[in-house]
Amino acid sequence: MPPFSIPHHSLSRRTLLRRGFAGAAAVASTTIPAGRRAGIGLTREVGAEPGDDKPLTFACIGMGGQMRGYLLQELSKLDQRVVAFCDVDRQQLETAGKIKGLAEARVYTDYRELLAAETGVDGVIIATPDHWHVPICRAALEHGKHVYCEKPLAHSVAECRALERLALDHPALATQTGNQGCSTEGFRRSFEVLQSGLLGPIREVHVWHPAHGWPHGVDRPAGSDPIPAGLDWDFWLGPAPPRPYKTGLYHPGNWRGWYDFGGGSIADFCCHGFQLAFRALDLGAPTRIEASGDDLGHESFPTRCTIRFDFAAKGERGPVTMFFHSGNDNLPPADVTRGPVGTTGCLLVGSEGTLSAGLWNTDCQVRLKGEEAFGGADHPEVVRIARTEPRIDTEALKWDPGRVAKGERPRWSKVNNSHMFEWVLACAGSTKTYSPFEVGARITELGMLGVLALRMQEPIQWDAETCSAVGLPAAASLIDPPPAATTYLPK
Repeated sequence: MPPFSIPHHSLSRRTLLRRGFAGAAAVASTTIPAGRRAGIGLTREVGAEPGDDKPLTFACIGMGGQMRGYLLQELSKLDQRVVAFCDVDRQQLETAGKIKGLAEARVYTDYRELLAAETGVDGVIIATPDHWHVPICRAALEHGKHVYCEKPLAHSVAECRALERLALDHPALATQTGNQGCSTEGFRRSFEVLQSGLLGPIREVHVWHPAHGWPHGVDRPAGSDPIPAGLDWDFWLGPAPPRPYKTGLYHPGNWRGWYDFGGGSIADFCCHGFQLAFRALDLGAPTRIEASGDDLGHESFPTRCTIRFDFAAKGERGPVTMFFHSGNDNLPPADVTRGPVGTTGCLLVGSEGTLSAGLWNTDCQVRLKGEEAFGGADHPEVVRIARTEPRIDTEALKWDPGRVAKGERPRWSKVNNSHMFEWVLACAGSTKTYSPFEVGARITELGMLGVLALRMQEPIQWDAETCSAVGLPAAASLIDPPPAATTYLPK
């Protein structure tokens, strides 16, 4: 039985490149902060090389719900093969092994053993808890593998900087951040709207999300519970500070609410809700971050908070203030929303109009000055704006061409597929995606700075050049925390 694939032939490099380039618009590369340019695998011709007919193969590390419920499904839609997978929890390995096509894939409990043994694997997909992302990304890149990693890419500001350097030091390897919204028509149209100047100077950005079901506003309870059979708890903790196992409190799923392993809503959604403003406005690093809220000062994310990021003027752009609102009914001010809004969202407010992009930045809804309601991508003023960002081949992704022609975004499941497709195309022949690590790491850094402000509980004057909080030496241990243990880190 062949490794993981849907019941069709496995696409070779040559076929992938032909399919991906057949209908793609060969237009300008995406805008990258600090003068960098990052094209994607859809913007240049790729010549056939010897060995192009060899199928691509992939390995997966971290077999929780995100990997099983989304990443494997999207990879399978592209006829790609998973030949190995890894997790420190044997129960999750057993669950993954029941997925159609994975029964013959090789199984590992140590990512280092997988990388050492699977020398022929083209790419690695990582969906572990956040505190493991950078160590495993580093190991995979140093083993010469293309890497797709779930967001947030890193667990501290220093890790963001380190991962950016790693990606730049391995230019032949394709990396992709798991912020799927940027691969949608809605994101790229919104990017073009913002760059066109239609909305005038953007002065405010608001991103909001309700409370999650993870532990929040609390500290760890006393005592411990028996570690489930098959779970290597020490390996799961890895570089994080040791703590006793408690049933249902950390693994699976609830780890994201705890600062030792995740960063709550700000870490979870910074790479989604911040990316449009960060990229289209070329925000760079903030100069000041301030957080307020309820139940701060605990080991877990607060029940409710608002984080403010101030960005200095840059070039022809004036200063910008970005807000992240987390917690139930914690919405942007009424004079910004001007009416009912959903429980999640993103608004970019300009002098001449407002753009509603949605939390994943997949929407393109415009309300110009003097208008009462938002209009979609068919708004007369939006229609006039030139398309400058690359688009992926809609036929290859089985999108509805009629909807795409109207500037609408496909359903969420099909939206996500394009993001994985771009990375697989890059693995096949190009070395850049639309959201490579050198871009994703900088967006992730904003989230980590938000976490820093929450944990310090006082305003942060940020010096991006020295990577330090001015006048707050106590922040250094949070900006660059040393690993509590190195036993399971890359050798």
